[in-house]
Amino acid sequence: MNTVDSREHAVHWAAAISSTLLANLTRGKLEELLGEYVEQLLTGGAAEARRVGRSMVEHDFVSSSTLEETLAHLGEHAPVTPAQLAALAAGYAEGMRDRTLDQQEITRTAAINAMRRAESAVRASEAKFRAIFQSSAFPIVVVDLEGQIIDVNEALLTMLDYRRDDMRTITGRELAHPDDREALREAGQRLINSDLDHLRVEARMIRSDGETIQTHMAISLVRENEGSPPYFVTMIENMNEMRALQTQLVRQSLNDVQTGLPNRAQFLGWIEGAVGSKGPEALALVQVDIDGFRGVNDAFGHEAGNRVLIHVATRLRAVFTEDVGKVARIGEDEFGVLIKDPRDVRGVIALVEEFTRQLEEPIWIGAHGVGVTTSIGIVARAARGGDAVDLLRAADVTVGWAKRDGKAQWALYDRERDLRDKERYALAASIPGALEEGQFRVDYLPVHSLADGSVLALEAKIVWNHPERGVLCPDVFMDQASGNGMILRLVHWALSEACEQAGQWCSALGARTPALSIDLPPRLCQEPELVAEVARVLDRTGLPASLLRFELHEHLPSLLNDEQLEELTILAERGIGLVLDQVNGGNVGVDRLRQLPLSGVKFTGSVVRGLDAGANKLDESASVALLKWASVLRLPLYAEDVRTAAEAARLAELGVTGAQGPHFGPPLPASAVSALLLS
Repeated sequence: MNTVDSREHAVHWAAAISSTLLANLTRGKLEELLGEYVEQLLTGGAAEARRVGRSMVEHDFVSSSTLEETLAHLGEHAPVTPAQLAALAAGYAEGMRDRTLDQQEITRTAAINAMRRAESAVRASEAKFRAIFQSSAFPIVVVDLEGQIIDVNEALLTMLDYRRDDMRTITGRELAHPDDREALREAGQRLINSDLDHLRVEARMIRSDGETIQTHMAISLVRENEGSPPYFVTMIENMNEMRALQTQLVRQSLNDVQTGLPNRAQFLGWIEGAVGSKGPEALALVQVDIDGFRGVNDAFGHEAGNRVLIHVATRLRAVFTEDVGKVARIGEDEFGVLIKDPRDVRGVIALVEEFTRQLEEPIWIGAHGVGVTTSIGIVARAARGGDAVDLLRAADVTVGWAKRDGKAQWALYDRERDLRDKERYALAASIPGALEEGQFRVDYLPVHSLADGSVLALEAKIVWNHPERGVLCPDVFMDQASGNGMILRLVHWALSEACEQAGQWCSALGARTPALSIDLPPRLCQEPELVAEVARVLDRTGLPASLLRFELHEHLPSLLNDEQLEELTILAERGIGLVLDQVNGGNVGVDRLRQLPLSGVKFTGSVVRGLDAGANKLDESASVALLKWASVLRLPLYAEDVRTAAEAARLAELGVTGAQGPHFGPPLPASAVSALLLS
């Protein structure tokens, strides 16, 4: 028979058995497999037919209908012998037998493995329970339903102070307090008579020495299987220890570890109670800050800092005893004292001064006698109906005043001063937004020649068009801008604006353009990019460096290091003028001035006032002497805040080149300056 005939027989065979198959074969794969079977049957004998029968089983032709349809189809449509059909059936039967035996073996093996895993899990579970039982920090006792002790762990023996041998002579019932035994029995009975597995109760237990222990118990009823009796496992928590620990934690959370004083949290609680409706009529709050505490830590180490803290705490407790006030440590180097119903403010001040007197004696750290000083703020006010947060803020503000006024002293809270400071701080905080909204402008205060009245220079003044407070001059907000760092942005902005405007005047006037003068705050002098920033502004605006002058406060040279002085020198070498400003008769540090290439000196205040008509002769002589001394510097001299013609005349006589102030007119907007210069 040829291949085409084999293929045809395979197709018909597949059609006959396809509806009976359990095997997952596509029609194409099935016809291909059956074609191979037809080839074996037609070219071989009974042995090949037997192998075909076994192969059918191996390919999952395991339905009896499949065998039946196969034998009927082959017997009727294929040229195979009855012997071959019998052999195929026999091979099929052998295959099914072997398949059944194999499946039985797999099932038996799986059952054995499952049983072994279960036994192993039981042993592991028992081992884990034993490990937990023995090592648990919680006491555990195992008793039967009659109350006989089966086992206890070491934690229970330790808690009750028993030996293990003692457990053989007592029952679980005897471990409980007599008044709680009935309640425990009823709890166990509830577990036995219900579907509950466990419950929790509070009960007392008795130590071997008779001491009572309050405990929290978790009682579980364990029912293992029908062949073994159930038993109780009870885990116990010693509430005495827990409450002692809680008390200790509360104490630690409310007290400072280093000084032993109450901490800030407890201090806040005192204040909240004092300002309540049941508090005292009045109170005084004293806040003490250690001056230079970080320096002590940096110089001698934190152990020395701890000694300073303890030293201050000891002196505070000695002065502000319990019948006077309550002392607490409220910060790293801060202490607070709350005094209820003080007699008067003078008495509180006397206590503060006694405390500072006791601190006068230094403490010795090795060979170093370290002095300890403090800045102290005192707030005295009515207590009831007050605000704890505002009280603390007032104390903190007052300490700040003491520190700014020179440290090592006390300050008394002043509500009016606080309101003024609040306004200034609020003003400073709103500077960034005002810059973004364009509320600032630059006005110019002309410096007039005392010889012919011409304009020698224009001093840039930053003016704030405040939407609520109107036009604000620099004196109102520049100090606060220095405090919050906004001075950098303000002066950078003003320098750019003024140089751009001056560049326009220079284009129109040429050599007749007056110099542009602007204050250079100390904070800007400390910027490492000062020279580069000034160069960028001059390049962008086209203003020649020779037409730019920076005015330096008279104390600035003493505040700068050598590198910062060098930055100013570089500016001078590039043609920018440096004028020493606000010279008022104090010590201007001549030695330090020699290191700066100044291009002028500007006098103000008492030096100018001393030259007015009717001025005190002593003041006049001092002003004259200072101006004559300044002439030795061989620098142009200027004066500001000139108010009268008499002052202007005397300044001219003494060699002052230019002056500005009310006598010559107020600062002018850019448009007015343009009209003045170009007219």
